[in-house]
Amino acid sequence: MRISNGDYAPDTKLPSEKELSEQFDVSRPIVREALERLRNEGLIYSRQGSGSFVRLRSEPRSLGFPPVETIADIQRCYEFRLTIEPEAAYYAARRRNDAAIQAIARVVELLSSATDQQRHREDADFAFHLAIAEAANNHYYSSAMQALRSHIAVGMKLHGLALMGPGRGLEKVLGEHRAIYEAIRDGNAEVARQLMRQHLEGSRNRLFEDRLLDLSLQ
Repeated sequence: MRISNGDYAPDTKLPSEKELSEQFDVSRPIVREALERLRNEGLIYSRQGSGSFVRLRSEPRSLGFPPVETIADIQRCYEFRLTIEPEAAYYAARRRNDAAIQAIARVVELLSSATDQQRHREDADFAFHLAIAEAANNHYYSSAMQALRSHIAVGMKLHGLALMGPGRGLEKVLGEHRAIYEAIRDGNAEVARQLMRQHLEGSRNRLFEDRLLDLSLQ
């Protein structure tokens, strides 16, 4: 507790076992066991012949991205997603288990039901992509998706509006989702990667009407 409270600064030498035993009125074997537990938890380290010292612990930092403020940021978000989601789909197809397949299938059913009602559900759309990232069994993919949730939602909202016009856009996108799911279910990793890339590029191009911004540095 005193270490976590900052009573002992990093690299400060702790009192000896005898001093700690007297200070806390416990036996030395109990002190020795407590010190060993602190070492295992990474809170202290030992120097041979010198005693125990407090370890410098860096505070965990949550992943974060700048907010979406412009149309260009939406394009950048798609650009970044294209660097991670096709690979996540690839590994999902290679590593998925029954539970992961069922999780993706449930979301596809939600998307199918919404399409039957001529609705676009951004929450189910995101859940589909997140379920695939989780099926890849790589927490970096799923953590990045969670950190991008609000950013992706902006693009999905606008994309959903673009699908509501004539042309059966909702049905087409549902077909894209279903094809990705089937490739992952069947273990077709390369196909899953290609279909995810085509899906993201298609969503981006539908939203921007095939007129991407020039993001070159000026």
